[in-house]
Amino acid sequence: MKELLLSFQDNSPKYKQIYHFIRELIENGELRANTHLPSIRQLADLLHVSRNTTLVAYEQLLAEGFIRSDSRRGYYVEDFENTDIHVSRSQQQTEQIREATRDRAPFIDFRIGGVDAEAFPLKAWRRCTNKVLQEASTYVYGDRQGDPYLREQIAGYLLQSRGIRTHADSIVIGSSMQHLLLHLSILLKSEGFSSLAVENPGYDGARTVFGLQGFQLEPIGVSPKGLIIEQLEHTKARLAYITPSHHFPTGVTMPMYKRHQLLKWASDRSGYIIEDDYDSEFRYKQKPIPALSSLQQNDSVIYVSTFSKSFLPSIRLSYMILPPKLLDKYKMLFAAMEQAASGIHQRTMAYFMEGGFWDSHVRKMRALYKRKMNTLVTAFSEVFGDTVQVIGADSGLYVLIRPQLHKKESELIKQALSCGVKVYPTSHYYMNNPPNGPQLQVGISNITEENIRTGAKLLQKAWISS
Repeated sequence: MKELLLSFQDNSPKYKQIYHFIRELIENGELRANTHLPSIRQLADLLHVSRNTTLVAYEQLLAEGFIRSDSRRGYYVEDFENTDIHVSRSQQQTEQIREATRDRAPFIDFRIGGVDAEAFPLKAWRRCTNKVLQEASTYVYGDRQGDPYLREQIAGYLLQSRGIRTHADSIVIGSSMQHLLLHLSILLKSEGFSSLAVENPGYDGARTVFGLQGFQLEPIGVSPKGLIIEQLEHTKARLAYITPSHHFPTGVTMPMYKRHQLLKWASDRSGYIIEDDYDSEFRYKQKPIPALSSLQQNDSVIYVSTFSKSFLPSIRLSYMILPPKLLDKYKMLFAAMEQAASGIHQRTMAYFMEGGFWDSHVRKMRALYKRKMNTLVTAFSEVFGDTVQVIGADSGLYVLIRPQLHKKESELIKQALSCGVKVYPTSHYYMNNPPNGPQLQVGISNITEENIRTGAKLLQKAWISS
């Protein structure tokens, strides 16, 4: 087989379409066992896509057993007749699926929390992974606090990017933000803390974790300048969980004078501020503001961040910096707990950062997401005018949109789905005092610029033309 022709659609990443197309040909018997497939380079040239795109598609087919790779000879369709693998979808089922989807409107998902798959640095990541797999440390349990080399790399990165002076020993690696917050909630509870001030609206994942540990949650309002300190001072809380550099979900940034007020509040109460710095890499109109943790004088800030937003959600790598007093208690409390994050991914990320790939990746993605953000703002302005307000376009990987249409949140989401577009609610981020009108969350990271423009037009059709 020397050629493979495929007409791409705009409703999913190209590697997925290649994967599904070849898989369907194999399942339907149109590609017979032992058929020689085009090489990665040949297929990329045939389909006018990058080699990374065809490589990812082939690797998925390899992983699922549909094709095999013969050294120096290339890729071949697996011989199902000589294995226990059976075709999972019949020709009739395939035709039914085609018929059901033939007239369906384009499905455009403005989901937050993904990354641009086409821009993922696959070659560099694979090179670092291959290096790790040759090391003896890969085949034993890792450090309970996290890979020491990765913690060193993170400490260096935080100094240059966020102004935070810390040491590798103060950093704890976790498999996710919720995983770290769960450990942190147990640690703080053992120190006698029982209530937590949280932003309202705010990240519901953090509220859930601390709520499950029995903490009393005290909602604090958020103004265009961040957390309202005056409300915080009227609570009994000695802990506060905040997202000061890019408030979730409104996107506002806490100015410097309020950061100092917050630090004074924590000092006066002998308490702690949990600073969630989840996507500080992505600011489009000015450089990132120094982290709250970089301003502290008395170790009152617990800094938490993640690689999920800036790199890859499925890598499951997050980290936190603990003040000395809490770090000593943490080591005693979790002395018998093994590290939950993948040791291979931890050391791979360490080499990725050491090799300069991380800095290069962040610069590349910042430029890409800035372009997407500008596309979104322009598209919504052209389609809706003043009917829809876009909030938080100066930073981050999502915006809030406020349709001035006198419709409920649920109604807007349902109408959007009817036209093939998925947007997301924000009502669950509020503990009380919800906004007067609906606010919807729209992500830009895992969607093409063309689909952003198409999505805006479809939303106009759903909300205004219908």
